[in-house]
Amino acid sequence: MILSTTSTIQGREVERYLGVVFGDSVLGVNVFKDLLGGLRDIIGGRSGTYERELGAARDAALQGLLAQAQSLGADAVIGIDIDYEVLGSNNGMLMVSASGTAVALKREGIEPPASPWTRPGG
Repeated sequence: MILSTTSTIQGREVERYLGVVFGDSVLGVNVFKDLLGGLRDIIGGRSGTYERELGAARDAALQGLLAQAQSLGADAVIGIDIDYEVLGSNNGMLMVSASGTAVALKREGIEPPASPWTRPGG
């Protein structure tokens, strides 16, 4: 399956638009990770803990989008947009939403069915 943020797939033509597909992921960041992330904020540098959480949430959202597209028989999802939000009373939840358009692509290089009056190979 081809996943793309663009509205077209280079060298391929869309045959049918199958609909908008979504994938969402909401992850809680626990107190221990918050403590380590806060410590990193004080001393500076990147927070590997938060980066891993963000990556996991993004991967889960894209997997949901992919599963929905596959259930529609899509060959690709175009125009993918990924949004990030912080939720909860103490901003303790991370939400990642992915959306795009599932499409069926025209088949390339497929020969028409053989006529019943021709022999294979000749």
